Amino acid sequence: MFIECRFMSSVLGYSTAMNVIVPQKVVSQIGQKSSGSTQRKLYKVLYLLHGLSDDYSVWARRTSIDRYAGDYNVIVVMPDGARGFYTDAREGEKQWTFLTEELPQVVSSLFPVSTKPEDTYVAGLSMGGYGALKWAFREPEKFAGAAGLSSVTDIHHWMSMSKNILGIKDEMVRIFGNEILPEDDLFAILKKDPKGVLKLKLFMACGFHDFMLEDNIHLRDCLRTAGCPNFHYEESEGAHDWTFWDQKIQEVLKYFFRSSEEVK
Repeated sequence: MFIECRFMSSVLGYSTAMNVIVPQKVVSQIGQKSSGSTQRKLYKVLYLLHGLSDDYSVWARRTSIDRYAGDYNVIVVMPDGARGFYTDAREGEKQWTFLTEELPQVVSSLFPVSTKPEDTYVAGLSMGGYGALKWAFREPEKFAGAAGLSSVTDIHHWMSMSKNILGIKDEMVRIFGNEILPEDDLFAILKKDPKGVLKLKLFMACGFHDFMLEDNIHLRDCLRTAGCPNFHYEESEGAHDWTFWDQKIQEVLKYFFRSSEEVK
């Protein structure tokens, strides 16, 4: 079941949207495995975040996430994060508060999602990879796992690069200010309190030809040095594009939600 949901955000002060995939038990659908239950139950949930130039609809338009998720009996929530880097802007919207506080409340009030940490996951690409990892790093007690694909991992480096991208520099300064706060720096968060992060099931991937590769390697090395026991990292052929992300989101789903029988 694929639902486009428009709702009012008190935090943002305007109506926003999300796409939600909910398992549905059917017997006559051609070419697709059936999932879900005819009985009321709570499902595991994956919050799936988009990148800088996209919106809540992009995962459904650029990948077959609806079909992929059907194999795992999981609810997938794809919210709109605008161009806010999932951060409470110094000048502007409170995208962090919306994502981490208001959105889960709205989702749990509308859909049969489990709110248990062991049933809750987050993933994203590029800007969304940064948002997903930051959410899990800052609030590891809320999650079982997190995944970042071609992620913005080093926000200091990103701010430096943005100086050379037309129109981006001023936008980033409005969001982060002239000085990055420690709570918005993945490396600072990890260094301050690694214990919670080490309990998470983590997945990171980046293409050989992606301009984010060096920064992803940097975070990979820090996680390995910290001794993260459930950390899967991979590099493979690909760039910062949907061919790569369409393949990798399938691997993320399998990594998070494969059955115990498959693991054996």
